[in-house]
Amino acid sequence: MYPITEKGDRVSLREFNPDDVEAVLAIYGAPEATRHLSFEPRTRKQVHATLTAVTNAAQAEPRTEYSLAAALTSTDEVIGFARLAVDTQHARQNSAQIGFALRPNIWGQGLGTQTVELLLTLGFNQLGLHRIWGARSPDNTVSDNLMRRLGMIVEGRIRHHLLVRGAWRDSIVHSILEDEWRTTG
Repeated sequence: MYPITEKGDRVSLREFNPDDVEAVLAIYGAPEATRHLSFEPRTRKQVHATLTAVTNAAQAEPRTEYSLAAALTSTDEVIGFARLAVDTQHARQNSAQIGFALRPNIWGQGLGTQTVELLLTLGFNQLGLHRIWGARSPDNTVSDNLMRRLGMIVEGRIRHHLLVRGAWRDSIVHSILEDEWRTTG
């Protein structure tokens, strides 16, 4: 499926293009934005390489990686990085992991909630998935509240899941099933 476009009233998801490097650098280059992510702030060169990789992955057949720009619907200004990765370990490919990061200066406006809603809509309505899950840092209470508000259930803790900045970090897993989304979404 290419190209992807999911429109909300305030946020839309779209494919990345080469002009998005500066906007993604404002997210992935910011220590505040990457504090709870699995990597340290990235350089312009690393962001460029990331966008090249996700652009190439968008052309794969079958497509299993949906890394998309979260942009303001009114202006197309990129404010976030949204990702849905289909689990390829099972033949039916009916599960996917989501991830998201937003530019710090727009936090607290509900734009993250709509970004995740659009990822869930893409996964359940467009891709026909059965289960979508996300993992977060135990300290990321904002993501905890956001995912719970959207009906995602806490499944548990993966102990010492990631080596981040030289230390092991646990991850808290949330998920939502297709029938739960149909009821709440």
